[in-house]
Amino acid sequence: MDFPLDDDLPFLQELGMNKMDIFDFAEDWLCEGEPDLATFLLIHEQRRDYFWEVQNRVSSSIRLDSSSLPSKDSEIEGIRWLPRIIPKAKAKLRGELPPETMFCCGGDRHFFHHNHIHPSEFLGVVRRSENDDQKIIDWVVNRVKSNL
Repeated sequence: MDFPLDDDLPFLQELGMNKMDIFDFAEDWLCEGEPDLATFLLIHEQRRDYFWEVQNRVSSSIRLDSSSLPSKDSEIEGIRWLPRIIPKAKAKLRGELPPETMFCCGGDRHFFHHNHIHPSEFLGVVRRSENDDQKIIDWVVNRVKSNL
């Protein structure tokens, strides 16, 4: 049996997406009720824009090594998960997440909810940071302080 989206793969690839993007969303939405469809679409709009505008519709051949991600309890400026979510967001934008790693997984969603950040908003900040992690950190710290 083919994956239900096999006929749609060329279209997904034009958007910079793959089967796991759909599969991870569907699984988490069915099992946990989130992310919702709007969040999924906004996340992938960020990816598509990056793919089209920065990568000129050329997929990256690089894959993030999930074991290289900072630990789940790591912190920057007292903000748990921030060291982990930054490289995941960069890899999501570039289409470099391996199949076993999801952007906006349960741990990511906890980070976003706790810090009052929308996942697609965070991807936009990461994109505009031009690989300056300190800009991302400063933005998150300011967001956290503004919500105290």
